[in-house]
Amino acid sequence: MIHATAIIEPGARLHPSVKVGAYSIIGPMVSIDAETIIGPHVVITGRTHIGQANQFYQFSSIGEASQDKKYQGEDTRLEIGSHNIFRECVTVHRGTVQGGAITKVGHDNLFMANAHVAHDCIIGDHNILANSAALAGHVCLDDYVIMSGMCGVHQFCKVGSHAFIATASIVLKDVPPYVMVMGGADPTVCGLNVTGLKRRGFSTETIQVLQRAYKVIYRQGLRVEDAIKILKEMEQLCPEVKLLTDFLKSSERGIIR
Repeated sequence: MIHATAIIEPGARLHPSVKVGAYSIIGPMVSIDAETIIGPHVVITGRTHIGQANQFYQFSSIGEASQDKKYQGEDTRLEIGSHNIFRECVTVHRGTVQGGAITKVGHDNLFMANAHVAHDCIIGDHNILANSAALAGHVCLDDYVIMSGMCGVHQFCKVGSHAFIATASIVLKDVPPYVMVMGGADPTVCGLNVTGLKRRGFSTETIQVLQRAYKVIYRQGLRVEDAIKILKEMEQLCPEVKLLTDFLKSSERGIIR
């Protein structure tokens, strides 16, 4: 059902089951898959593909041009998976040529009111961005990350799976998997995200090994290279440690301490 006041520009491709609310605008290069619901006063533009069963609330702006001053109107994209929820006033911008020309959002993510996803971000699955959380350009968010209200992540940072970022934290370095970060403008890692891991079905034994792995990184005063060697040995006991090892190897900005 498409409301009579909605504007669907020629060229847009919408599955017949898509619902579009009053005064929403769908641009000519947008494609939207089945069962997606677009509320009133939503703008979706640019070369944007949206998967199945997403929901967009009023005043969200999806697929707009990057705010990067280097952007000069190049043909860039936004790809959104399935079963995501975009609450009121969420903004998601498409990529830039310098960043690979694409912004990607996976599946089953929740973006609460006023959350912002900048150009060239790569977001995995099952993440939650609370109210007014913001990702700068080129940020990578893995899976099952929770960002509390008014958090910010600096450009080119990576946040590992199952991490938790507390309210109003400003992240300037990479956040390893499984850890909790808090501390406002000068945040630090403050422990393993035990509650989150329990909620996601991690066994007591696995959590205990991850706690030991956490201490290797944060309590023994080791260089990252030396911590990686120990973590590699721990992988034999607990495969979940490999997520930490791989993250440390790939970190380019350095990890938050």
